[in-house]
Formats: sequence, C-alpha cells, structure tokens
Amino acid sequence: MKRKNLWKRMKKCYMLYLFLLPAVLMIAVFCYAPMYGVLMAFQNYSPSKGITGSSWVGLKWFRTFFNMPRFWQIVKNTLTLSIYSLIAGFPIPVILALMINSVRNSKFQKVTQTVTYMPHFISVVIMVGMLTTFLSPRSGFLSHILTFLGAPDDAFYMGDAKAFPHLYVWSGIWQDMGWSSIIYLAALAGVDQSLHEAAKVDGATKLQRIWHVDIPAIVPTMIILLIMSVGSIMSVGYEKVFLMQNDLNSTVSEVISTYVYKIGLKQQQYSYSAAIGLFNNGINFILLVVVNKVSKKLSGSSLW
Repeated sequence: MKRKNLWKRMKKCYMLYLFLLPAVLMIAVFCYAPMYGVLMAFQNYSPSKGITGSSWVGLKWFRTFFNMPRFWQIVKNTLTLSIYSLIAGFPIPVILALMINSVRNSKFQKVTQTVTYMPHFISVVIMVGMLTTFLSPRSGFLSHILTFLGAPDDAFYMGDAKAFPHLYVWSGIWQDMGWSSIIYLAALAGVDQSLHEAAKVDGATKLQRIWHVDIPAIVPTMIILLIMSVGSIMSVGYEKVFLMQNDLNSTVSEVISTYVYKIGLKQQQYSYSAAIGLFNNGINFILLVVVNKVSKKLSGSSLW
C-alpha cells in the first residue's frame, strides 16, 4: 500500500520530479559513479592494467600510512587547523549577521553587507600573495605595524611555524565571514516582527531582544551548519595550505590533503594516496553520523 501511495504521489507531482531529475543524474554521474575508483586503495594499481587488472593487496596501503613516522604529525596538523577554524570561525558569521540585522539604516546595512561579502571573491592565489606582500619583513605594512608594536624588525611571519595556524585561520575568517553570514541573515529575515514588538512592550533592550528572539530563531540553522562543519573536520583544502607552505613551516603545515597531493601526483603512488583519501573520508563520515545523532537527541535538529 505504501508503494502504491508513493507511485500515486509521484504521478500526481511528476513535473516536480522531472525538475529534480537533472540534479539526481548529475550527483549519480559525478559523485557516485567515481566511487568505483575506491578499489584502488586495496590494489597495487597500475595505469596500464587499470582497476580490473591490477593486483589485490588488501589493507597494505592503510598499514603503510598508519606506520609512517609522520602519521601522527600530519593528523595533528590537520585537526589543529580544522578545530581552530571551527572554534574561531563558526561564531563570527553569526555575530556579524546579528549586528547587520540590528542596524535600521538600510543604506549602511547594504554597504556593510557588500564590504564583508567582497573578500569571498578573492582567489586563493591572490589571498596568499596579499599575505606575503603585507607581511614582508622589508616592505609589508602589517610587518611594520607589528614592529612598531614591539615585534622583531626582521621577523618572517610567512616562514614562522608558530604564526602559520593563526595566519591560515584568521585570513580565512576575514575572507569568508561575510559570505557565511548570508544564510543567517536569511533566517533572521523570517523572524516574526511581532515578537520584537511584544518584547519592546515588556521593556526588553536591544541586546535582550537579540538574545531571546533572534538567536533562538537561528539556532536550528546554526546546528545544521555545525553538523556539516564537523562532518568535514578532516578535510582541510590543500590549495591555501600548499601555497602558504615552505621549508620553514612544513612541520605544522603538512596536512593530509597536501600529503595526498604530493604522494599521488608527484610520486604517482595512486593506490597509496587513494587509501589515505578513503581513510580521511571514512573518519569524516563517522563524525558526521555521530554528531548528527547526538544533535538529534539533545536539540531535536538534525540532517536526517
């Protein structure tokens, strides 16, 4: 009976399913079909033999990665950047959205939104180039400001291992906080203004209205985005890290994604890099399921 009812609903709304079909096909072709290549992680893959002709080695490449001397260092660097970015970067778009939403001057609000959105459209290459120029020991204005505040005049911040996590995280926050605040602004736009009017009648201040009206309205959105962020905590994009990486900071800047890039493309160890990538995605999947289940029990909000 359930199947019959499902088919009846699908026939009744067939136009909606036709609109959905291209997206389903795209996901099937570009997301699920390539998963066949996961078999490479359990093989001694050879491009000339292909996946079907390559010999099977089981968990050999996983053991090689786990027994590698730099395994814990690479995992630690990946988690450090991810957790630092999550803790420092997650609340800032929320605060920015609440501040923008509280401004009643529409012109100032639009200008602020535009200014905070613009850095998102700067490419990673240009972003790292800006950091290199601004923090240059000789000509960088940020370097001169830090020297004026008491820092050493010959400090090379782009090569400083201690400065690398801070430069990576806070430059990313500056670049993406405006763009990330869009979804919170959309959620705040749906808040019933009668709640604010009732709070005003009761004598609530602006901060009290933000705390008791606006924040509860965007909590479900915050939880969903937090779950998604935790689900990708092991996935630090290699582009920015790779561009900021040098011999002086490699002890803290070598993460899983950059290591996979070097092993897979430069050294052409395809099976080894596929095994590392599968391990990384497996951890992300486990974290996503666990955090989603915990969130569903504690708050009632979840992805599924």
